[in-house]
Amino acid sequence: MSGSGTTADDDPPLRTAVWRLRSRACWTDAAALLEHDAATDPAAALQRTALLTERCLYTGEGWTDAEDALRTAEAMAHDDAERGAAACERGHLAYASTLLGVRDRADEARVALSRSAALLSPAAPARPLLDFRRGLIAQNIADSPQAARAAYRRAHAGATAQGDELLLSSTWRQLALLSLREGELAEARHGFAESLRIREELGYLVGTAPALIALADTEPEPEAAARLRAEAGRLFRLLGGVPSWLAPHLTPPAPETAEAN
Repeated sequence: MSGSGTTADDDPPLRTAVWRLRSRACWTDAAALLEHDAATDPAAALQRTALLTERCLYTGEGWTDAEDALRTAEAMAHDDAERGAAACERGHLAYASTLLGVRDRADEARVALSRSAALLSPAAPARPLLDFRRGLIAQNIADSPQAARAAYRRAHAGATAQGDELLLSSTWRQLALLSLREGELAEARHGFAESLRIREELGYLVGTAPALIALADTEPEPEAAARLRAEAGRLFRLLGGVPSWLAPHLTPPAPETAEAN
């Protein structure tokens, strides 16, 4: 699940409720709303897995719940599209575990995403998300920026074609990180600004603080960078310290500011 946000007036109430909880870092509550449907509907089971995996990635907690949900989704998959999507989620959970240093599951991640690629047709709706996650493996585990860039570009094109705004915000961010690594500051700043714009428009609060920090890192004006960091800190505290890995990048508020809040 990447998700394009919930901004249309005619969206189903359940989808709207799940999105609002997810965007505010309430993944467990969002997953609970899907629990009934997830017992019989493969798509709901997969979405519930994705929510709980995202919780792991943002908080470093809840691995057992995510693994249990994933096994349920895998058991319910009946065709290649469903099996491929479930394999993509397994790869992402293994990637998250490796990235956060919980347990090295890099080989499992690679195998699962390769299985997903074999099962999903090139035109499958889940293909852009798969390409994005293969880019993450290439960038953060294999240290292969060229392969990562190619995967992100495929994901970006697919997300654009599908109108998946949230995935676009992520492809913008990762491509910008590669540009920053190569010293292309203007290109990186543009990518980070686009990522932030989309997340703010969607109301994806839990992903907005990291986008603010990324843009601040490329902002040439110290005062503007300070404002971006201050807003990121405010959101971080509002959401109870999520994402947890962002804490080292934030400066605690001044005593008088903390007291006022």
